[in-house]
Amino acid sequence: MVRPLMTDTVFLAQKAQPATTQDIGIADDLLDTLKAHADGCVGMAANMIGVNKAIIAFDDEGTLREMFNPVIVYRKGLYLAEEGCLSLQGQRKAKRHRTIKVQWQDREMQTHTKNFNGWTAQIIQHEVDHCNGILI
Repeated sequence: MVRPLMTDTVFLAQKAQPATTQDIGIADDLLDTLKAHADGCVGMAANMIGVNKAIIAFDDEGTLREMFNPVIVYRKGLYLAEEGCLSLQGQRKAKRHRTIKVQWQDREMQTHTKNFNGWTAQIIQHEVDHCNGILI
């Protein structure tokens, strides 16, 4: 189900609660909402649809992916980016890293770890910031 976008910065600034298998429906709604905004959006976190859970969805070079409880465990190659967000007005500067290693769970709560680079890494960093209550 496509959900309305959250714009309340007090809500968005809250740290997300851990996601469980009970939250699979939220992940489905997050993917549906991301698809509905694909013309101007490449990633979303659950708090952007009004749910305070640590779930992100993003475009990984043309394939939509989801992560439950993502944590960036390694960063390399700091640079300054300018980003927008569907939940906020305008563009803002953000510190990002060219290479990251992320640990997360899938829908069955199996843990995965993978390196991401470039644009995909930037998207993931933005969405993990959302899970941590960090607004750009």
